[in-house]
Formats: sequence, C-alpha cells, structure tokens
Amino acid sequence: MLIRETTLTVLDFETTGSVPGFDTEPWQIGAVLLRNGQVTSETFESLICVDANRPFNAYAPGDHHKRRDEIATAPGVSKVWKNLEGWVTARPLVAHNAAVEKKFLRQMAPMHRFGPWVDTLKLARQAWPDVPSHKLEDLIHGLGLISRVRNGCPVGRPHDALYDAVACAVLLEHLLAQPSWENLEIS
Repeated sequence: MLIRETTLTVLDFETTGSVPGFDTEPWQIGAVLLRNGQVTSETFESLICVDANRPFNAYAPGDHHKRRDEIATAPGVSKVWKNLEGWVTARPLVAHNAAVEKKFLRQMAPMHRFGPWVDTLKLARQAWPDVPSHKLEDLIHGLGLISRVRNGCPVGRPHDALYDAVACAVLLEHLLAQPSWENLEIS
C-alpha cells in the first residue's frame, strides 16, 4: 500500500521521563492526519493525568513543569483512550522514533493491535544520512520546514505533542516529495 494512497495518523507523546522507582508515563498526546501524502488540518490533542506528587525527570523536554496543576486534573488514560481510539485503530500510524508511541499505545489499550507503523526517524536516516542530527526539531530546521509546521500548529513549539506530531507529518510529506520517495510503501 502506497503512503500517498491512504490516510495515516501521525502521533506524538510527551512523557514524564525516566525517574528511579517510577514507570515513565505519558502526560500529553498529539495527533494529525496525513491523507494521500498531505498533512491535513484534522488534529487531536490532550493532556493525560499524571499524579501531582509524581516526580518528572528534570531533563524531560516540554513545558510540563509549568503545567503540573493542569496535568494533575487532566482526563485519565481511559477517557483519553475513548477519544483517541478512532484515530489509531484500523489505520497505519506514523511517529518519529516510533518505539515510544508503540509502547504507550500498548499500555493504553493492551488488547488492541496497532499499525502498520512508519518511523520517520528510520526514513530520515536513509534519506539524509549525512545531516548532523536526525532529531525531529533539527531536521525540521535544517530542511527549512519550520513555516510549514507553524501553519499546521501556530501556537505550538518543539516538545509539545501536537507540534511534534505536525512536524513529523510535515517531515513525511516533504520526504514523499523527494525524487524516488514518492512511491514509498507501508510495509
């Protein structure tokens, strides 16, 4: 199946980061649809409740430290799942370093099967092997895609789940426009 001929959900989770004695938990999710190789304006975003007393890794990216009260009163995983389910079931999924998103989706809904998956980190390493960094933020900047990302998420910034989901979608859209990448298939 060609990516250009289907609808995919592009996801990003922001997490608490690793803290000894605690499992890493998601505190925010963002998603955007990529339809027929084009980023759409159809988005989903939500904070996810994390106990106010639970420590976050001090080096975890994102603005969680400014939003702890908001995160503590956000919907729980089961409520977020009810709103997210239609976005991620029976549809190919995309993420930058997809192992993270796979892990948290399996935790949210262990009885569901997800995928197939497209990992833009792996694709970027193949497409641009000589760039100094394959971090999503660095690729978006280096490829001159920031204005395109801002069009899809005007108020976000890197390490905001919706912004990163849009950035990942824009990166895949850009990749599909490159010579010999337009017929990329979902395996």
